[in-house]
Amino acid sequence: MVHAFIMVKTAAGKSEGLLAEIDGLESVAEAHIVAGNYDIIAEVDAPEVYDVLQTVSSSVQGLGGVTDTKTYIAMA
Repeated sequence: MVHAFIMVKTAAGKSEGLLAEIDGLESVAEAHIVAGNYDIIAEVDAPEVYDVLQTVSSSVQGLGGVTDTKTYIAMA
């Protein structure tokens, strides 16, 4: 099992709507609006690294209002 964190930057005023969409994705365990350089942090659990990358590239980055993402894979 791969555990990862996806940091998501959103367009102005889009965070709340995107939070619901991101939190509803199958591999997303939790998602939260945060203060800082990114607007949303999503916690992902997936069988393989490929599945995490698929979630980011196909699902999260394809949502309207997402302007940038950064993915961190948990090592332990």
